[in-house]
Amino acid sequence: MTESLAPTAAPGGDAANPVGEARSLGADARRALVRNPMFWISAVMIAVFVVMAFWPSLFTNTDPGHAVLQEARQRPNADAWFGRDIQGYDIYSRVIYGARASILVGVFTTIFTTTLGAIIGVIAAFYGRWVDALLSRLTDMVFAIPLLLGAILFMSAFPAKGDPYFLVILKVVTAISLLGWPSLARLMRSSVLQVLPNDYVQAARALGASPLRIIRSHILPNAMGPIIVVATINLGAYIAVEATLSFLGIGLVPPVISWGVMINDALVGLRTTPHMLIFPSLFLSLTVLAFIMLGDAVRDAFDPKTR
Repeated sequence: MTESLAPTAAPGGDAANPVGEARSLGADARRALVRNPMFWISAVMIAVFVVMAFWPSLFTNTDPGHAVLQEARQRPNADAWFGRDIQGYDIYSRVIYGARASILVGVFTTIFTTTLGAIIGVIAAFYGRWVDALLSRLTDMVFAIPLLLGAILFMSAFPAKGDPYFLVILKVVTAISLLGWPSLARLMRSSVLQVLPNDYVQAARALGASPLRIIRSHILPNAMGPIIVVATINLGAYIAVEATLSFLGIGLVPPVISWGVMINDALVGLRTTPHMLIFPSLFLSLTVLAFIMLGDAVRDAFDPKTR
């Protein structure tokens, strides 16, 4: 009688991984994301909005700056799917083209705040002592200023009217970024402090590795998980902040087209032309929701307690 030579799963293993081989946090997160329906729904929505932002001609051939005054306030119909506003602009084409400015502000602000917050958080936690105390107090001072209020003051001091397209976007990005980094810096500092006592970091120090090498090779790969999650969620929040500033008339301003600008314009004829408000608000809400859903999916993927 012969015994079966087929491999048996070790404790913690499975059919695809019979010996229970160790996987990195990133590999586990990727496996969790692939199995999460929320990730795929949000990813598809974000992909559509990104394509809409960079290739609007795929969705419409109508010039968003072409006004037909005799058809102003027209309700949604076969020629103008979302209707026309009080100046006769096609709302559908303006919603499509408005995605570019709103998403660019969200993406650039996320890049700047994440980079600045991560650098300050890593330096404060890694060097400690007076460096940590100084950067932590600076972070607390900036964190105490409300983001929206600070952005309003900045845009009021440096209005964007008459500036070129990308300069207007840069001003809005700067206004939000100046006060948006402290929460990420505090989170990064906390994450690095949890990584520093680990054996692999102490071993790298004992072997004489430079601080830059330790940070790049050992600390960042193991501390960036929470930052990625929060940055993904913040991207949607920054788009909402841009819409708020544009709604108040101090963010993106015409001739720049954005969903916030369209919502501001819709207030003039809110009772007689509600479709002017409904469609840009709907696209703005869906975009913010998509990024929040993606952030939730990424958070669940990086959280070992959910697996």
